[in-house]
Amino acid sequence: MMVTSAQLRLAAMRVRARILFGAFGSAAILLSGCAAQRKTAIPWRTAVLVRPIVPQHPPETGDAEELVPDLMLEIPPPAPLATRNSPARPRIAAPPPNQNVPAAKPETPQIVPELSTQESASLQRQTEQSVSAAERNLAATVGKSLNAVQSDLASKVRSFISDARGAGKTGDWGRARDLARKAQVLSEELAENL
Repeated sequence: MMVTSAQLRLAAMRVRARILFGAFGSAAILLSGCAAQRKTAIPWRTAVLVRPIVPQHPPETGDAEELVPDLMLEIPPPAPLATRNSPARPRIAAPPPNQNVPAAKPETPQIVPELSTQESASLQRQTEQSVSAAERNLAATVGKSLNAVQSDLASKVRSFISDARGAGKTGDWGRARDLARKAQVLSEELAENL
């Protein structure tokens, strides 16, 4: 795109016009600010002669209490302490216990895998071996003073033995064998640390 001389002149005129308007605007602002200031209305020569006006006192009547206004403050009584606004709880008598209902809760059903007679006998034998080994190791601790860790280990062994016997009574020989095995391992660890 080619720029002609007429376009250049027009651009130069615009620049000059902006500069001119900027100069006139600045001058107008400066002059208006200075002209807006007014001189004080009171000349300083007379300012010294101004004296304050002292209020006149009423004549003394001899009764000074009448001159003083009554400033008795009335303080309201304190608000009452916060009280509970909710109604009292109703008293409900407990229903009498039913005599026909047994107190013990029903046992939870156990899911026991069906095993063949041979598998069941094998698991039962392994359970009895592990329980007897754990009981032998526990018998070795009788009469000895055990520290806190050893007595905790002995109580865990007893708990596993009890759980293994309970699982055996329900016929869950797989679980009984696992619990007996845990009891045997912990009892062997206890016997080693004596």
